[in-house]
Amino acid sequence: MIREAQIALPNRRSKGLRRVSLVMLMLAASISLASQDPDRQHGAGKNRVSPELARLSAAVRRGNIADQQIQVIVQFKERPNQSHIQKMSKLGGRHLQKLNLVKGGVFTIPLSALATLANDSDIAYVSPNRSVKGSSSDAFEQTVGGDVARSYGFRGAGVGVAVIDSGISDHPDLHDPVTGLSRVVYSESFVPGTDTHDGYGHGTHVAGIIGGNGTRSAGAIVGVAPQVNLINLKVLDSNGAGSDSYVIAAIERAISLKDTYNIRVLNLSLGRPVYESFTQDPLCQAAEAAWQAGLVVVAAAGNSGRDNEFGTHGYGLIGVPGVDPYVITVGSMNTLGTGSKSDDVLATYSSKGPTMIDHIVKPDLMAPGNQIESLMAPGNTLAGEFPQNQVNPLEYGDLSGHLSYMRLSGTSMATPVVSGAVALLVQQDSTLSPDGVKARLMKTADKAFPTESIIVDPITNESFTETYDLFAVGAGYLDIPAALTNSDPVDGAALSPVAVVNSDGSVSIETDLSVVFGTSVVSGNSVVWGNSVVWGNSVIWGNSVLAGNSVIWGNSVIWGDSTVAGNSVIWGNSVIWGNSVIWGNSVDATQ
Repeated sequence: MIREAQIALPNRRSKGLRRVSLVMLMLAASISLASQDPDRQHGAGKNRVSPELARLSAAVRRGNIADQQIQVIVQFKERPNQSHIQKMSKLGGRHLQKLNLVKGGVFTIPLSALATLANDSDIAYVSPNRSVKGSSSDAFEQTVGGDVARSYGFRGAGVGVAVIDSGISDHPDLHDPVTGLSRVVYSESFVPGTDTHDGYGHGTHVAGIIGGNGTRSAGAIVGVAPQVNLINLKVLDSNGAGSDSYVIAAIERAISLKDTYNIRVLNLSLGRPVYESFTQDPLCQAAEAAWQAGLVVVAAAGNSGRDNEFGTHGYGLIGVPGVDPYVITVGSMNTLGTGSKSDDVLATYSSKGPTMIDHIVKPDLMAPGNQIESLMAPGNTLAGEFPQNQVNPLEYGDLSGHLSYMRLSGTSMATPVVSGAVALLVQQDSTLSPDGVKARLMKTADKAFPTESIIVDPITNESFTETYDLFAVGAGYLDIPAALTNSDPVDGAALSPVAVVNSDGSVSIETDLSVVFGTSVVSGNSVVWGNSVVWGNSVIWGNSVLAGNSVIWGNSVIWGDSTVAGNSVIWGNSVIWGNSVIWGNSVDATQ
């Protein structure tokens, strides 16, 4: 049995540090007031108001709770003008912020106005301004081939990577060793009342995984693309908390700065739970806008792999915006501290697919994310909470006494490994589209996994049996040298497919998302999984084990006796499929 280091990011539910908005608290209190509207699934949406707001509206009408002001994101069908703002004002609302990227804005409105908004034909969707949080010499570089990529001459030079996180503090490893200038070429905070310094410690660690050059560690701790330029867009405070509106505003800024700093990659090592279809979720819509603008969006899968609140053993718990079929969603592997993939195992905390509500096949890729050594921001919250994670300078021969590095675990750490790989690919071939990058990474990913592994937490002594199925490891384990040496053309969308329950109870994948979501949302067949120009008839898993619409589960169980085969909790009358309760007591936005 394999023992796994326990995830280093804090459990804010147990520490009492979660920041739960008034809306979420009232949701927990009124959870039984109404069931989810099945018409809302897949964006069919007769209702223009999110599920939890609909419940609050019903509670106000019934007199269960008092009318009060709440903060919401309103997406209009066209970019809002003064008449839209005046309309909101007449309902008792107040305009706080423009969100042009999603044709909307942030407003405070009375709960009693929700019923009117639900019937307003000018409105596309209304949702709370929800909380988001960070999804928080190691051998990960050798495992994915980053050292080999550097031997090819690819270090990410000239490529801009936008890090939307808790900020990036100044660090010697983020300076050009020749000029002495910082490679953090732009910084802005979207958290009111804060500067761009990383008070939490998460964003600086992420930035180091992407582009640290090992200056302070004499080359012992190096990022995947050590010559990239970094764009610091701060959306999380010193407790690791932020909101949808901060992230959307940061994504909009990244798009506007795209040409100025050659931004080609957007790293989102953060997330929150699912509340509606990706077709309506404002954070997903913003991520899609970045993708359409030419940015490769890389997002964390989430750290809910051990969560059995819904009886799914971590399945169906991919976070937002990782649920979106356009983005590259990354799960976490544990390297066990070696440079060989042969002993690597799935990190037990890594969230699994399919996605709640839409059933998108996720994650897309796996990368090392356990006990990753990277940059430490001075005086950060995480280092204070986990002093044992600070790396002793003597471990890598630094006699200066500076505490410059720390260890963290999570899909937050796996995500920047992939972002760094993307920077290398676009340095090699600047003509690659986001779809081309995603398709190439997924095609070349290593697919040699065991059937299952038994992992024991060394602290709690709890045992986990992990099955390496499609919803746990996606297309496979990141392989940077294989991606760099691949030159197959990509002509089309690289959308993650949809898992579909067939009439006989088996489950298959649908590669043409327009069949499920309509041509107004997505169009065309995904080159990643279908009979595409890249993979021919063998698609992503090799010799047609998942070709076309072949059966994944049910009577043709490819992965053996899987925990999610047949009529399991995911596919039956469950918390994930059908007219289900997808909220439970999950009011914590921690990833």
